Amino acid sequence: MSPIVFLHIPKTAGQGIHAALETLVGDPGRVSPVRVHTQCPTGSQMPPGYDLYSGHIDWTELDTLPPDRFAFTVLRDPRERIASFYFFLLKEARALSPEALARPENTGKRAVLELSADDYFFGGTPGWQTFVRDHYDNFYTAYLATRRMRGRQRLRGLSEAERLDRARQGAAALQGIYEVDRLQRLEQDLSARFGRPVALAGRVVNAGEHVRGERRWPKLLARFESDASAARLAEFTSLDDALMADLLSSDGS
Repeated sequence: MSPIVFLHIPKTAGQGIHAALETLVGDPGRVSPVRVHTQCPTGSQMPPGYDLYSGHIDWTELDTLPPDRFAFTVLRDPRERIASFYFFLLKEARALSPEALARPENTGKRAVLELSADDYFFGGTPGWQTFVRDHYDNFYTAYLATRRMRGRQRLRGLSEAERLDRARQGAAALQGIYEVDRLQRLEQDLSARFGRPVALAGRVVNAGEHVRGERRWPKLLARFESDASAARLAEFTSLDDALMADLLSSDGS
């Protein structure tokens, strides 16, 4: 079987897609156990010999896989992705005990619960700002340009045009770029490649406390105390907007 590589960007309907891909592969032993980039910070995130690589992973090793691989990612309106990520962490934080929130691994969840939206996105230490920017600030551009989940700082010193150019070059190494609201195209491509029907559209996991189809972005903006902070957050989508328009247009969407 040709390897499948699903580069799962957080909050882009990836859990449902992963479940469908596992069904397509059939044998759990053929699915790479590496699902998050922090599992193997210095080791291989795409160990050889598996039929499915899927998760929040770096993809610097993509070219070591067989050339007939099918590597793809799924994008979503970047504003909705930012807001969905924020509200997902908020929901997770509210479910934790004070003792659990105090653990170092839950620093981000503690911050989203205790800080105002203004301070969460634009306050704190330089280290905290690096964390926020790595996860929210034009994430698609940084991920496709550097092949790393936390690659934004590798783009320092580059102009916006240069960052977008590198992201387009990275995207060209993939066999598909899809959109959350148009997963029928991914269904068709997977079905054609692997000779069996694949059902993806409408499979939503981790939808959170929102009515289906409800936009999260206005709800996030309403949490800001400062209009200036809300305007700054909008800048976190400027490059990704341009990149999505380019990639999805050239991909026939």
